[in-house]
Amino acid sequence: MSLIKSISGIRGTIGGKVDDNLTPVDVVKFTAAFGSWLQKNKNKKDLTLVIGRDARISGAMVNSLVTATLQGLGINVVDLGLSTTPTVEVMVPELNADGGIILTASHNPKQWNALKLLNEKGEFISGENGAEVLKIAENEDFEFAEVDDLGKYETRDDAFDIHIRKILDLPMVDADAVKAKKFKVVLDAVNSTGGISLPPLLEKLGCEVIKLYCEPNGQFPHNPEPLKEHLTDICELVKKEDADLGIVVDPDVDRLALIDEKGEMFGEEYTLVAVADYLLKNKNGVAISNLSSSRALRDVAQNHNSEYFASAVGEVNVVTLMKEKNAVIGGEGNGGIIYPDLHYGRDSLVGIALFLTHLAKENKTVSEMRASYPAYFMGKKKIELTPEIDVDSLLTKMEKEYQNEEVSTVDGVKIDFAENWVHLRKSNTEPIIRIYTEAKSQEEADKLGDDIIAKIKSLI
Repeated sequence: MSLIKSISGIRGTIGGKVDDNLTPVDVVKFTAAFGSWLQKNKNKKDLTLVIGRDARISGAMVNSLVTATLQGLGINVVDLGLSTTPTVEVMVPELNADGGIILTASHNPKQWNALKLLNEKGEFISGENGAEVLKIAENEDFEFAEVDDLGKYETRDDAFDIHIRKILDLPMVDADAVKAKKFKVVLDAVNSTGGISLPPLLEKLGCEVIKLYCEPNGQFPHNPEPLKEHLTDICELVKKEDADLGIVVDPDVDRLALIDEKGEMFGEEYTLVAVADYLLKNKNGVAISNLSSSRALRDVAQNHNSEYFASAVGEVNVVTLMKEKNAVIGGEGNGGIIYPDLHYGRDSLVGIALFLTHLAKENKTVSEMRASYPAYFMGKKKIELTPEIDVDSLLTKMEKEYQNEEVSTVDGVKIDFAENWVHLRKSNTEPIIRIYTEAKSQEEADKLGDDIIAKIKSLI
């Protein structure tokens, strides 16, 4: 079963049976539920939604279904076509729209697609709202418009320009400092929309761009999750081209991974650390990440006499805590940068502009910058689950096993040891338990992960 309905949207593999996979029927039903929910919650007749998609193969089909369904409800559609998650998020308030839908399965392989739902601020809808949408879908509680009241349809092709202009207008982005450095950058956009959104930004920052997999045809040349084992091609090309750095994004451009000038991973956990270091150096404040993110962010915040807090995993949770604490910077350790001066959403474009500004001002190489941060090493493992496994009771058993350590159950089970930590949580997007570990060496982090997997297997 590959259809996952969650409070943040619906995700599944294309084809197969209704309610088991992401079929056209499921797309229509879920779109109709979201549109109907908006109509019930907005006291106005004329609603407009912004939609955009990544370049995956099923995108055009899903786009047609979503567009027609919304128009059938009497909702106007502004279609950005091939776009990025952060660009759609920026354009919803820019166009005074009532919400948005992003068609992307983010880092999932090409057979997946998904609908991500945005409110009028261009932010993911809350858990409570998501539950209401799911209920409407379950009850098929829709009423479609009569022929004279169908929604209008228009396209926009200026969204990237608007997004990039807003980034370059930010006081903390110093385009002149970056231009003076004439950085040579290799870009791996996994044949999705980073290939058309990032080169214009990098060129406006005076960078020479060497494109790798920048054709937005949805044929992902490697696993689209930006992890070390998937990125051998760009690591080699950075060295071969004698580039200053490599930039890697996932298909919807909300996760940012960096490669240093030696062709080594900067570490996607450290994307947020570096950007936070730059911002907190210039303004004391609060930094936020989630429970699965590196301790390095806490250390950097403390270095700048700033505070650090951790939320439950998930962008909605990070954003909620950022607003509560009025954070200067936040994000997730998977390379997701959330810069509230632009918008409350993970955004690789603004992450790149802030990182390059920091790099230019520090006058260091990327590897020198990485060496200036606390050295932590993270292990990311997972256990595939079968439907009959009761994950919640398994996590409760793990909590009991380690009751003498510092344990948090805010989100799954996080066990803090003196020198390292492990975080176990049920994935919202795949039938797996994610196991994140962090320690002072890679061997130690990996061993801790293996030990925990062995312990879990003994309890199944």
